[in-house]
Amino acid sequence: MGKVCLGDVARERRETCRTGGEGLARVGLEHLAPGEVTLAAWEEGTENTFTKMFRKGDILFGRRRAYLKKAAAAPFDGICSGDITVIEAIPGRIDPDLLPFVIQNDALFDFAVGGSAGSLSPRVKWEHLQNYRFELPEMEKQKRLAQMFWSVDRVRKAYKRLLQSTDELVKARFIELFGVPGSDTHGWGLKTLKDCCLLNPQKPKKFKKIPPETRCSFVAMPSVGEKGELDASIIRPYSEVCKGFTYFAENDVLFAKITPCMENGKGAVAKGLCNRLGFGSTEFHVLRPIPGVSDPYWLYAITIFEKFRRDAEKVMTGTGGQRRVPISYLADYAITLPPIDLQERFADFMRQSVRSKAELQQAASDLDAAYRRLLAENLG
Repeated sequence: MGKVCLGDVARERRETCRTGGEGLARVGLEHLAPGEVTLAAWEEGTENTFTKMFRKGDILFGRRRAYLKKAAAAPFDGICSGDITVIEAIPGRIDPDLLPFVIQNDALFDFAVGGSAGSLSPRVKWEHLQNYRFELPEMEKQKRLAQMFWSVDRVRKAYKRLLQSTDELVKARFIELFGVPGSDTHGWGLKTLKDCCLLNPQKPKKFKKIPPETRCSFVAMPSVGEKGELDASIIRPYSEVCKGFTYFAENDVLFAKITPCMENGKGAVAKGLCNRLGFGSTEFHVLRPIPGVSDPYWLYAITIFEKFRRDAEKVMTGTGGQRRVPISYLADYAITLPPIDLQERFADFMRQSVRSKAELQQAASDLDAAYRRLLAENLG
């Protein structure tokens, strides 16, 4: 078939709900997950002003901040936010099962970003999106491609479930050994985190003698993941980073304090630092374990519990995108302090989980790269 415009094979649905939407699911921009092909979150029975209809099989495209890459196929009829463009396949022009992959495509998102207008909340209109050009094969090949892409998507979701299960297993093991964070199940007594670790430690005075060319790891916020990943491969000389950045060392715990990184779970145990020394974003709080008192993996595990993050969100200071968790929240957080040998037993378990996750994440990354390559080769 050759090159076509998106508007040749799909159109914007401009249907309005005039019944108040009773009994219909409601989808906001926050329900669209970046990179996900199918809708997995929505609300029911809540009041809002949504009136834009979508039908089963339509694509919900997040037109605000298109760089977030939010677009998903709807598994049912419903109503959605005005910041979502509803796209439907034109019968006979394109296989409806292939359309989600045409749209959930890096090239299309780049095109959308290029046509977005506005500074704080850039939005793209269908009038621009419809001009996106891509390669579309004959219908028979479209069906084969759709089957292949949906099969790949199922495997991607399976990897994601396995990774989530690994995280939940770590939390379950923590509760089994120590009880729910904040409780004193075993009668060890409650302390605060400032009793169990050093918070935001200062550089030692002896650092004044460090040669300026000494190599150390530099960890910016993007180098820390939401599942405990940390990339320590960026190396800088000490003289470049010793001022104006957060200092930390091997085995310290990094906790992202700024929104939305904190809410999303960014944090990690600092491992593999060059010369066991690191500097990074000023938006990290640092928790340093005390030898014989606390283990870094035990400290990190406390910070990954949802309640810990929810409670932290309640005390954030600042406005808009500059809200931060004060260090006082960590300092005063009540926690039972278990024996160090029990913490180390938990750490052994968690290290094994980290290795398993790393293998899963590598496999998932390889699959995702192959998936993106196939999209570009067949629908570019």
